[in-house]
Amino acid sequence: MIQYLELCAHIIEHGTVKEDRTGTGTISVFGYQMRYDLQKGFPLMTTKKTAFRLIASELLWFLKGDTNLKTLIEDRNPIWDEWGFERWVKSEEYTGPDMTDFGRRSQQDDQFAAVYKVQMELYKKNIVEDEAFAEKFGDLGPIYGKQWRSWTTGNDSVDQIAALIEGIKNNPDSRRHIVTGWNPSEVNDMALPPCHALFQFYVADGKLSCQLYQRSADVFLGVPFNIASYALLIQLIAIECGLEVGEFVHTLGDAHIYLNHIEQVKEQLSRTPKDLPTLHIDMNGKSTIFDLTYEDISVEGYDPYPKIKAPIAV
Repeated sequence: MIQYLELCAHIIEHGTVKEDRTGTGTISVFGYQMRYDLQKGFPLMTTKKTAFRLIASELLWFLKGDTNLKTLIEDRNPIWDEWGFERWVKSEEYTGPDMTDFGRRSQQDDQFAAVYKVQMELYKKNIVEDEAFAEKFGDLGPIYGKQWRSWTTGNDSVDQIAALIEGIKNNPDSRRHIVTGWNPSEVNDMALPPCHALFQFYVADGKLSCQLYQRSADVFLGVPFNIASYALLIQLIAIECGLEVGEFVHTLGDAHIYLNHIEQVKEQLSRTPKDLPTLHIDMNGKSTIFDLTYEDISVEGYDPYPKIKAPIAV
């Protein structure tokens, strides 16, 4: 994962300090590319522990076209919790304590953090136990899963993932193996506009490669997840299409490190990368990747350095 560490060092050396929507501030560069040869191992971060189970659970959620938090909460996956919680506490139906700016306040005020934890647990309990509540406050709008599996224009709907697989199987040399999550007509209805906005697949010599364009890249917290998620996506689509894996090409637009993550990034840069793990996908007699659960997907030989804790900018 030296590619990732080189990105971190490049931003620290050449980045520009910028303001951002969270008010935290970043150091940022524009335009950067990394390449990962998936034949050499699965690119899961070893210079800090990265939660692969959450990555696999989230990706399968996307691939199934789901946009409701209930599935993730039942999978014990908190990646999107705060986006759904925010929709609830800003609604007219919320009658609990003031949760304004809950992200930063919960990190700065222990008393508030305790209240926030109680309200978040109540929210998640309601999502799981109350179907009407889950339908109203668990849905995150037309985010990735909706765009990937049911892009709508007028009365028409396009399953981009199904079309992608069909295209790779029947016309592997096509230059149109593209899936986009950036739907201008629905961006304002999404809990979070897509950061990983567009990706393109490429077939050569029986190997499947993918290039992702990521418009916004939180380099310390988000990018390690994005790298592993798309490496897994390539493997899954390769299985579905009867191909080997090739490269993951990661192209970044605004690549930034939050100012309150600088010391954590420097700690990571002081660590020597370890050997990459091996990805294992057990089809368990299943005929398609769309029947997989996150329990069917694992990494072997993963021996990372300890997790580095850092504030979350929201």
